Amino acid sequence: MIERIEHSDDIRLTQYSGMTDMDARLRREGVEGFYVAEGSSVIARAIAAGHTVVSTLCIAKWIDEVSNLGLPESTPMYVADESILRATTGFHVHRGALAIFRRPTAPSVMDVISEARIVLVLEDLVDHANVGAAFRSGSGLGVDAIIVSPRCADPLYRRAIKTSMGATLGMPWARAEHWPAALGQLVAEGFDVWGLTPRDEATTLAHAVAMEHPRIAVVVGTEGEGLSDAALQACSRLVCIPMHNDVDSLNVAAASAVAMYAISSTLHSRGEAV
Repeated sequence: MIERIEHSDDIRLTQYSGMTDMDARLRREGVEGFYVAEGSSVIARAIAAGHTVVSTLCIAKWIDEVSNLGLPESTPMYVADESILRATTGFHVHRGALAIFRRPTAPSVMDVISEARIVLVLEDLVDHANVGAAFRSGSGLGVDAIIVSPRCADPLYRRAIKTSMGATLGMPWARAEHWPAALGQLVAEGFDVWGLTPRDEATTLAHAVAMEHPRIAVVVGTEGEGLSDAALQACSRLVCIPMHNDVDSLNVAAASAVAMYAISSTLHSRGEAV
């Protein structure tokens, strides 16, 4: 249902306004229960994940592509000039289209780990790009579910979704209500919980993956500080990625990708499904 927009202050664009004010957006999206998907491929992933679309906003040349994404016929498709999109959102929408989706009901930790064998846990990551990158590599490397700590950045924030190429929309994930008690919950469910850290007492990743583990959860910590002492104490074992040339550690998203690859490739070499 195409609706032409002539002014950036049109009330129909309220949920699209002020996207560059991250703190305000996070508060508003959480309270009002929606998120923003940017680009036709991400919008398509959100639809495929079963999320409910509220409306779309695009420039005229993207009408046909957005129309072919499988939107319900009753979905408002707002069409405006590029200048109106920029004035409304605060940035150049170079991917041509945006959509508002209702946030799905948040699952519990038990909901997402019940059938999982490999779990990635993110403690207090504050950079949405790192969260998105961790979801993208986790999805591509066979992770079954992701747990985020109470203070971790929002996986459904626009930048996280964009960086993940939509992986945050399809990957089963849950926000832990209690921390680090959630790690104890994983241990109780039979997971060997690895705290990824450069500490001297940590065993190497190669040594850890060589052992037999029915279920594995890898915990990575916030940018700069790494895992908290409480999280480290709650882990079954500490694991490190050996570094060279006076580099102490990898970026958290890169470190999680290395760990996930090591686990998935080892399981494949043993003939075990990932």
